[in-house]
Amino acid sequence: MIATLGPTFLRPKFLVADVVRALTLVSLVVASIGWGGTALPVMALSLLGVVVPRMLGLRPAFDLAVCVLVLLAGWSSVLEWYTSVFLWDKFMHVVLTGLLAAVLYVIGADLRAVPAPDGERRVVVAVLGLCAGLAIGAAWEMGEWLGHNFVDSAIYVGYDDTIGDLAADGAGGLLVGLGLPWLAARREVVRPTRRGTEGV
Repeated sequence: MIATLGPTFLRPKFLVADVVRALTLVSLVVASIGWGGTALPVMALSLLGVVVPRMLGLRPAFDLAVCVLVLLAGWSSVLEWYTSVFLWDKFMHVVLTGLLAAVLYVIGADLRAVPAPDGERRVVVAVLGLCAGLAIGAAWEMGEWLGHNFVDSAIYVGYDDTIGDLAADGAGGLLVGLGLPWLAARREVVRPTRRGTEGV
């Protein structure tokens, strides 16, 4: 599963996404100092979110899309865009959750828990993408509830908001699931050998 970290980390094809990863690390410090409160855990979670795609060796376009949206989601929370910008919350739930569902699917496929995302099982993969999107959305909403009740009551929660968010999460998972055969193609993996590791 771990594909491109270690001695193979600096590669031109991943350079743009690696710049976004560096910006996320800087954002962790800046947001924590400048905004405090929930900014630290939010940006720490964002940092995790931009590292995982690199570890999986996702194709550069997929990797970059996840990194940009994760960083954007982190700052959207810090700057309170989810409550101040019309429909921004729903947009991010569709697009970001969809991509995260695809990442989760890739992990599941690597562990052989779900079928490989190839063109022959497109419908099955799309349905499983929908399920992954709903699962991530449920975890997201529970995190918001915990944050509202135990961290900062300013974190917005509500029945209508939760149902709408979960619907957007499912839609994102389904849409991205349809594109998973392309998104997960041409990954760069490193397999163990007797003498160490080598890229294939």
